[in-house]
Amino acid sequence: MKIAIASDHGGYQLKEEIKKYLVSRSIEVLDLGTDSEESVDYPVYGKACAEAVASGQAERGIVCCGTGIGISIAANKVDGIRCALCTDVHMAEMSRKHNNANILALGGRTTETQAALDITAAWLDAGFEGGRHQKRVDML
Repeated sequence: MKIAIASDHGGYQLKEEIKKYLVSRSIEVLDLGTDSEESVDYPVYGKACAEAVASGQAERGIVCCGTGIGISIAANKVDGIRCALCTDVHMAEMSRKHNNANILALGGRTTETQAALDITAAWLDAGFEGGRHQKRVDML
């Protein structure tokens, strides 16, 4: 599996921790930046990750900004993207099982590192249930 990952300055530290976690699970990472805590514009990075997923460069993506809100909005502007901002494990599981979310958004300033790693694990491990949920996803 290949995961695209991107963040702004507010999500940079969390992105780096998630990247280490992904590598520990032998998941290939496409890091689209940013590369420091210097102020940058989250829409640039949300769009870059979303385009990587939409084009097939990566199977799924993870984006981080201060709260996860802005970067998730940016990612969701790209056709074919279903980016879910998740604040707990249950949300992460349901975003995959029912919504087939292909990008996970997290808040670097609102989510503790261990919680973010637990959320990421749940999101990676949950599968789309299809069935009645496919009809709804097709309506998006």
